[in-house]
Parts: sequence; structure tokens; C-alpha cells
Amino acid sequence: MKLLHTLENILFLDIETVPEQPEFKSLNKVAQELFAEKTAYKRSAENISPEDYYSKAGIWAEFGKIVCISVGLIIPHERKRQCRIRSFYGDELSLLVNFKEMLDHHFSASKHRLCAHNGKEFDFPYIARRMLKHQLELPSILQLMGKKPWEVPHLDTLDLWRFGDYKHYTSLALLSHFFDIPSPKDDISGADVARVFYEEKNIKRIVHYCEKDVITLVQVYLKLSLQAILTENEIVYID
Repeated sequence: MKLLHTLENILFLDIETVPEQPEFKSLNKVAQELFAEKTAYKRSAENISPEDYYSKAGIWAEFGKIVCISVGLIIPHERKRQCRIRSFYGDELSLLVNFKEMLDHHFSASKHRLCAHNGKEFDFPYIARRMLKHQLELPSILQLMGKKPWEVPHLDTLDLWRFGDYKHYTSLALLSHFFDIPSPKDDISGADVARVFYEEKNIKRIVHYCEKDVITLVQVYLKLSLQAILTENEIVYID
């Protein structure tokens, strides 16, 4: 697949989300009823109560929140590339303000693109919705109102891999395996994030997991673009 965009104009990202409250009973009555209504179609097949299903609430922006956004940017050098990894984490409002500031100052031109795996269905709308929850003005790269499909500045590795076939979902892990991309053993999985956040209170562990997904995302995009993948020496973590 021909490289359609200059690599240094692409911001690769991944987000980690958790339920907005640690327990279902922490929600007020209205929120509990709305959650039960929102999830009824999913719970009916498994006969699960809203309370037992609440551990999955983080997948909906209306009932979840973002605890980490990790980004990756490839910087070209004369002798070797460098992929800079940075994370925004902790209090949701603060991390969104800082993430927005970065986008407004460094990723607001028409040449810039955001890239995520399943980003069009999850990461990009989730970030936009949570920004609006906090009444933050959307950065131009997340503002889609009035834009034609070909004007949307978003790339999605799932979308690229589908080649127009929308019958199946393909995970980032499966694409990584398919392309023989070396990956260290995962410390946690997405299903563990809420527990690690609320019970272990170990945000650093979540950040590490999120950053690994960004690196894998970059590697998959490079494979899709017929480019050489990153070496360990080309990955730099920015505090």
C-alpha cells in the first residue's frame, strides 16, 4: 500500500478508558436507569444485571472516562528515524486540556492526520465526546461537522486493513501477529484496566500498556505502508 501521508504529519494514538464511577451503586438513580436502558440489548442475551455489567461501562463515553491518551510521532533524521512516545494521564479534565493544547499548537494544519486502530468507531469520537462533557472547544482535527468524508483528517488501521470488507473486526493484536511484529508479553489486557485503575490505583501500569499499543499501531501502519518497522533504538519516551 502506497504511503499516502508524510509520516511526520501523522499523530498515532491510543486511549484507555474506565467506568466513570468505581461501582454501579455510585451512580445516581437516573444514571443507573439510563445505563440499564443503554445496555439492555447486550445484557439480554447473557441474562446479566446492569450492576454486573457495569465493569464494561468504560466503552461508552456517556458512562466512562479517559484515564490515558498515549501518542506517537515519527521524526525523520538523516541517519535514523525516531518515534517519540508521550502520554497524557490522570485526571480526565487535565489530560484532555493538555492533549487539546498539543493538537491546537502542533496538529491543526490541513496536512495533519490522527491515526488509531478502530479510531473512527472508538478513539476519535470518544475523545470528542469527553471534551464536550467538560465543555472544551474541539480542536480542528477532531471537528467533523460540515466536512465531507474525504475531508476527515483521520486514519484508521482497521479501516485500511478491511479494503472495503466490513464483515469482520480484526484486532490490533491479530494484525501484529499476521505481520510478524515482535511484541513483548502484555502485562495486562484491556479487560484489566478498570481493576488496575480503581483497585490497584496503578496508573503507570496502564500508561505502559497504552504506550505499547501505540508502538504496535505504528508498526502495523508501517507494514501496511510497506515501510521498515521501528527498532528499539528508534523508540524514545518523552516525559
